[in-house]
Amino acid sequence: MDAVITAAGHALAHGDILGALKRVALREDPAALALRGIAMAQLGDLERARTLLKMAARKFGPKEVAARARCRLAEAEIALVSRDLNAPALKLAQVRTDLATHGDLANAAHATHLEARRLLLLGRADAAQALLDASSAPRAKPSLVAGRQLLIADIAARHMRIARARQALADAADSAALSGIAALSAEIESFRQNLDAQSVRLTRNGASALVSIDSVEAIFGSEALVVDACRNLLRQASVTVPLAGRPVLFALLRSLATRWPTEVSRATLLAEGFGAKFTDDSHRARLRVEIGRLRTLIGGLAEIESTSLGYRLLTRPGRDVVVLAPPDETRHAVLLALMADGEAWSSSALALVAGTSPRTVQRALEALSAAGHVQSFGKGPAQRWITRPLLGFPTILLLPGPLPGR
Repeated sequence: MDAVITAAGHALAHGDILGALKRVALREDPAALALRGIAMAQLGDLERARTLLKMAARKFGPKEVAARARCRLAEAEIALVSRDLNAPALKLAQVRTDLATHGDLANAAHATHLEARRLLLLGRADAAQALLDASSAPRAKPSLVAGRQLLIADIAARHMRIARARQALADAADSAALSGIAALSAEIESFRQNLDAQSVRLTRNGASALVSIDSVEAIFGSEALVVDACRNLLRQASVTVPLAGRPVLFALLRSLATRWPTEVSRATLLAEGFGAKFTDDSHRARLRVEIGRLRTLIGGLAEIESTSLGYRLLTRPGRDVVVLAPPDETRHAVLLALMADGEAWSSSALALVAGTSPRTVQRALEALSAAGHVQSFGKGPAQRWITRPLLGFPTILLLPGPLPGR
């Protein structure tokens, strides 16, 4: 590789995009095309970048395996930024093998990080952690160390291990400062600010208040009975009862927990659980049936006592009941949580991560757009949706994936 290409690559590695382009802008050899493609991607022209990288990969000879693998790696990063989560470019196992075989351990580590990032976007935090554990930590390159620590922070936050996430962020910030890449430092700072801004509405003994995400970690580590309205489940320590597929039962449980330790009238339970505006014998009979089902589901954690007025939630002596809920219970909160990273998402990618149909997501996006929460650009398959992060919005608790604290 000649001196000009080496200088351009060095400039790109240190974030000097324009300096790299000045050196290779008029060249058509494959190495120059690849560097121009990477530079265009960093400038945000992803389509042009993808075209240049494909041209470069075709021009590299069959013996230049590592160079072609680097082009495929850059294409994979573009696919990830574009949220094309099922793109063939994101199948990186062969790319990692080719790079490691030819001694490019730094880019092989970067390929591992991209795979882990894709798994995180899909809600598979445990798989992302397993992938990082199976790979060796990069030591020589501060930017790779920072990227790995940022992934560790993201995984820890999704498991609601906030103290661990903050320590990983501090380590990532130190490594990013050593790398001298301003964009990397900005990404880490953005993650930290997002973590600091998140809050949850906590209700205990009938009183509600906004608490930080750090307080939630302490609550999950206690023996309190937690009704989690972000993920629609009941938990106590390591025991969880998922109720996302039982909305009526969860609504009844939340109504009982919000007013604990007092009793809740049948009329209130019917209104909040079934949306009933009036009551008759059939409503009361249905309430008895649903309360019986709820008793069966939560029997190991709490009891439900019948009273002359209605029902009361009973716990073991000395244990509190806590209800956690988003500060603003906006409809389609999961989509807003996914889009809170500030990237442009396609409706198909959102459907893939949320585990629902593309048409359902499209209707939800149209409703959010009408309410002014999101906006779109492009048409057809190129249409993308974007929003700004909502301050105080507990995105981590709403993201699909592992149960927090597990």
